[in-house]
Amino acid sequence: MKVLALDYGSARTGVAVSDPTGTLARPLCTIQRAASEEGFARLRELIRDEQPERIVVGLPLTLRGEIGAQAEETNRFVEQLRSAVDVPVETFDERFTTTLAGPGIGDDARAAAHLLSSYLERSRSQT
Repeated sequence: MKVLALDYGSARTGVAVSDPTGTLARPLCTIQRAASEEGFARLRELIRDEQPERIVVGLPLTLRGEIGAQAEETNRFVEQLRSAVDVPVETFDERFTTTLAGPGIGDDARAAAHLLSSYLERSRSQT
């Protein structure tokens, strides 16, 4: 199953995509202000081009696993996204993906790829 992952941020959102078998994740791009009209237009374009069967959005829970302000904002974005696209959208705990991605150009897309790799690994272990 091909999956598109989003590491949402109000300023920048990293995007990664899996291969058609749902085995490998690769960074794709970064979208500026994804929750804006222009951002949603770009997301719909990517979804049309990549044709994922599922979208996964990283949910930045607190270190205690609770929903804080950033997770609340992400949940609002997820609800908007669900209304804007015809692909199933789910969230996935992404507390450590940005740290794992490391500093440098493309941080957001690499963080999305780490998120997607974790999601794919969990999905494989549950089948």
